[in-house]
Amino acid sequence: MDVLGLIRKIGTRFHSVARQLRHRREDRATLEVEDEHDVRDVLSALLSIEFEDISTEEWTPKYARGSNRMDLVLKQERIVIVAKKTKPRLGAREIIDQLTVDSQHYAAHPECKTLFCFVYDPEGRIGNPRRVEADLTNVSNERTIEVLISPK
Repeated sequence: MDVLGLIRKIGTRFHSVARQLRHRREDRATLEVEDEHDVRDVLSALLSIEFEDISTEEWTPKYARGSNRMDLVLKQERIVIVAKKTKPRLGAREIIDQLTVDSQHYAAHPECKTLFCFVYDPEGRIGNPRRVEADLTNVSNERTIEVLISPK
């Protein structure tokens, strides 16, 4: 089983799922993906179809001015998944800065052999998503960092 391939597939189809969830029904409220917490919740639900051991918001070792929480951890696969969502005043430059800090931060975590950064950009605030993905994706012997921005 290609674990990263499954995660990529889920990330690539995330926008279609989010649109389907907010489909208006006359008799019920819809579900909206409005912030990073919503992205993480939907992503976790989709990942649970394929993965049984998903931890959320696990505390990481102290780094800089304190400790942070990781979004999602696939312990058996040693993959940490960080979920981001663009919004006003959080476009390409800010996302790049956050992901750079995250990659340095999660490098210290023993459960993290691969850092998968999922950026949900429904309004298209990142002008050249493929370029950002290419610039931030890094494969080495110590750690793999992969960035997926969706939709494109």
